[in-house]
Amino acid sequence: MAATFIGNSTAIQEIFKRFSEQFTTMNRRNAFRHWYTQEGMDEMEFTEAEYNMNDLISEYQPCNDVTIEDDVDLEEDNADGNTY
Repeated sequence: MAATFIGNSTAIQEIFKRFSEQFTTMNRRNAFRHWYTQEGMDEMEFTEAEYNMNDLISEYQPCNDVTIEDDVDLEEDNADGNTY
């Protein structure tokens, strides 16, 4: 039996980047595309999937850019009674 756990962490961004690079490489070569198009998938869906993956990666980027100092500043503001 096998199981996979994906947590909501900024570390997942690196996995998405690696997967995106591999997908882009295979998509440019049209590798295995015929299997999907024969089953009724449109070729435009591959391009759309690539854009969606890049959007997902960019959504995690601001969370990854937060530094420790920024995080400490937020905690100090919350201690003063300021909420966001």
